[in-house]
Amino acid sequence: MKPVRVGVVGVGYLGKFHAEKYARLPEARLTGIVDTDRARALEVAEKFNVPVFDDYNDLMGLVDAVSVVVPTDRHYEIAGAFLKNGVDVLVEKPITTTIEEADGLIDSAQAGGCILQVGHLERFNAAVLALDGILTKPMFIESHRLAPFKDRGTEVDVILDIMIHDIDIILTIVGAPVTSIHAVGVPVVSAEKNDIANVRLEFATGCIANVTASRISAKEMRKTRIFQQDAYLSIDYASQQVEVYRKLDAPAPEGTPEISYDLIDITQGDSLEQEIRSFLSAVATRSTPEVPGEAGRNALRVALEIVQQVEKKKAALQL
Repeated sequence: MKPVRVGVVGVGYLGKFHAEKYARLPEARLTGIVDTDRARALEVAEKFNVPVFDDYNDLMGLVDAVSVVVPTDRHYEIAGAFLKNGVDVLVEKPITTTIEEADGLIDSAQAGGCILQVGHLERFNAAVLALDGILTKPMFIESHRLAPFKDRGTEVDVILDIMIHDIDIILTIVGAPVTSIHAVGVPVVSAEKNDIANVRLEFATGCIANVTASRISAKEMRKTRIFQQDAYLSIDYASQQVEVYRKLDAPAPEGTPEISYDLIDITQGDSLEQEIRSFLSAVATRSTPEVPGEAGRNALRVALEIVQQVEKKKAALQL
């Protein structure tokens, strides 16, 4: 099978890793990169021996697929241009800034028979993949995604920046509509955008998820705890570990339930490489990607509703 000709638009902090994966994978041929910072683009291009282009339109006709790793407010413009020219797209999360834009990209992909995948990276985390066969019907979920402040991604709210990872995972594992949202958020370092937020999501199944995201914490934490009828699961995204606690059928001698503990044996993986391999596979086989545009739209819709709830509460409290 011929390697897929790929390009990367945006080679900042994350985009340079996209370029690195494409350059290394045999199923891809990195054909060119684009960045508004030419010095940065030249540095990455020299490392991987690929051409630099000043305008993303210069990649048209040279690539079969592209990663769009630019600020969110340019996703619609750039990803849309490639889709309308028959180029498959892996666009970083969140898919766009509005639902209307997300619908526009989905419609363009469908009209042109193109692959549209959204970069919800945690879907490819080895710990998440290990849940298959263990997860049944979650009834309570608690998630914490905390990180020190970084001067990137701040063009959007913390909810759209990092909480959206957990929103996507939770929507996927619950598999039911959200029926209620209660949220609060506060800007601390950023002038206007919320840097820390908490939300309680209620689902049609009765499941409740309590989700906290912060980009102003002293230490990093990326953990989710899931409670279901037969077990308590603890997921550590950073260490790629899953702990499982189960009540045994036979009571302990003293009459209290006996709890078993398992640390699931997981082969550590490179989440970004798995995401890009999945995208390249969808491109080569013309199959539905693991995280299609519709999934990105669903996560964005909930994230935007959370932002709206937060802003209403702040306005009511005159914060």
